[in-house]
Amino acid sequence: MKHSEALRKLKVAKGQIESAMRMIEDERYCIDISKQILATISLLKKANSSVLKKHIETCVKEAMKTANIDEKLEELEKIMDYLEKTI
Repeated sequence: MKHSEALRKLKVAKGQIESAMRMIEDERYCIDISKQILATISLLKKANSSVLKKHIETCVKEAMKTANIDEKLEELEKIMDYLEKTI
């Protein structure tokens, strides 16, 4: 898995953010703006998930081969703690 999937999602999210900004500038209906923002948040979460999966498939697997797994597991624990706070 490459980062290209995450990059594609981030580019779409960028477009969605720009769209939400235009909607605000055009004083569009608040619920429509909120839906656009929520769609962007969802896409950003998917992009983050893609990045974390790649990390597991590459960095963590490599660490297992070199016996440096503790550091990688600690990183994953920290990011999971952070995600818990943001959900």
